[in-house]
Amino acid sequence: MKVKTSITLSEDLIHSIDEKVGKQKNLSEFIEKAVWDFIERQERKKRDLKDLKILNKKAEKLNREAEDVLSYQADL
Repeated sequence: MKVKTSITLSEDLIHSIDEKVGKQKNLSEFIEKAVWDFIERQERKKRDLKDLKILNKKAEKLNREAEDVLSYQADL
């Protein structure tokens, strides 16, 4: 369901959007997609930071395991 709303944007931003999308695309659709893309990037960043925190917490153990595995590697 769509809800009609009103927002205020700078004239420069409107001109820039118009240059990018031209007259073919609906301004509301463009802004909605841009906001959804922003939200998805923020959520992805949040997940990535959580994953990084887990990896950093386990880094020492993972590095020891990697060194152990590499020690079995044959010299060429």
